[in-house]
Amino acid sequence: MMLDARRLRLLSEFAERGSIAATAAALGYTPSAVSQQLTALEREAGAVLLDRTARSAELTDAGWRLVGHARRILAMIEAAEADLSAREQEPQGRVVVTAFPTAAAAFAPALAHSLRVHPGLTLLLRQTQRAEGLRPVRSGEADIALVDDWSGRLRGQQPQNQQGLLAFHRLLRDPLVLVVPRAHPVAGRSRIQMRALRDEAWMVTPEGEPSRQAVDRLFANAGGAPPVSWEFEGLGTILSLVAQGIGIAAVPRLALAAGAGRVAVRELPGAVPARDVYAVVRASSVRRPATSAALAALHAAAESLP
Repeated sequence: MMLDARRLRLLSEFAERGSIAATAAALGYTPSAVSQQLTALEREAGAVLLDRTARSAELTDAGWRLVGHARRILAMIEAAEADLSAREQEPQGRVVVTAFPTAAAAFAPALAHSLRVHPGLTLLLRQTQRAEGLRPVRSGEADIALVDDWSGRLRGQQPQNQQGLLAFHRLLRDPLVLVVPRAHPVAGRSRIQMRALRDEAWMVTPEGEPSRQAVDRLFANAGGAPPVSWEFEGLGTILSLVAQGIGIAAVPRLALAAGAGRVAVRELPGAVPARDVYAVVRASSVRRPATSAALAALHAAAESLP
């Protein structure tokens, strides 16, 4: 039995995407080509890997077992390639980084500046939705993913997760801070009391957003939600409205890195909710010069952020 690595990658991608159509769209193939390659992999494996119906397909038990083997095999191939390329004097090729919006805006300038010293290295920085999380790194679409964690659960996964396939590099701790218009009465105060701000017009992100959950915890610690709160999608929008004097807000400090504009920033009292920001890479690619250069740039950028 000889298993084709390209077909193993297709199988792994199918496990991530959940359908032949989604796998084809992600990899630039036609659905029929993906189906044919997976059928060929079944012949190579000597087992039924997909349970197919007229409209869908899902992995069998044998398929899931092979997915586990495939991910380890692909990681070993990538590790071998990274080991050999580590002998290069200079990082080469393209490095792909995905990031949630505030991280993309905060890290982009320093990341681009740091990588300019490597003329053979190009950068692609993509903004992602929170639901995508680690999937682009697991699937190989991205080399590094910037993710945030308000729960603290990821701290126990450093430097690698339980499967050893991903390495988690903590970049910074990002607490909530109070932002108010520069003409606001508390803008010049060093000490803030949440009770004194209860009657203000607070602006928050919609329910279900992690930053909204953090703000709700902040309010709960201060004795309950304010009487007035308006919901807006996007921390950038909220900062713009604060600058215009429309209300006040509590936002992660990282949201200010792209430019606080005409707002005053004050530390919040008491136990303030905060998130951890991580750079996540495949453990098998860490030694690749392009990946290690980008990772070093991210660490340097994190240290320089306010």
